[in-house]
Amino acid sequence: MTNHVEQLVEGPDGRSRMVMVHLGESPLAWLHARGHLSARHYVAGDKLRADWEKAGLGARVTMCWDAAPREGGRRGSGGRPDPTLAQLSAKDRFDGAIRAAGPGLADILWRVACAGEGLVAAEKALGWPSRAGKLVLTLALDRVAGWYRVP
Repeated sequence: MTNHVEQLVEGPDGRSRMVMVHLGESPLAWLHARGHLSARHYVAGDKLRADWEKAGLGARVTMCWDAAPREGGRRGSGGRPDPTLAQLSAKDRFDGAIRAAGPGLADILWRVACAGEGLVAAEKALGWPSRAGKLVLTLALDRVAGWYRVP
């Protein structure tokens, strides 16, 4: 399996070109690595994505067997914290961050930070003009950084 694929990407000059894209790199990491996002914005977006994943808000691919009974038919504590409480806390943080981003900004924020959609693809899906997404994403990440208290 390869870690890189060739993809058509719109450059800062507005022209499209074929580039190699690392499949393990998030759109936020890509933007940050190329100087389009500050460290503060990157950290805020990463916190949002982490809370989205911890809350289990993404699509499930397989059956969740966490609640299956253990040997003898009883669920033991196992010494781990209750995953439900961790999920609820993460969902509360995620919902608060999305509210902090505000209407009109949350759409691109979720698409790029959580769903892993590229900026150009998110702009097209939302029907926005080219290069409008970066400005809106930056505004959303600034609000979310304030909500997460990222310095």
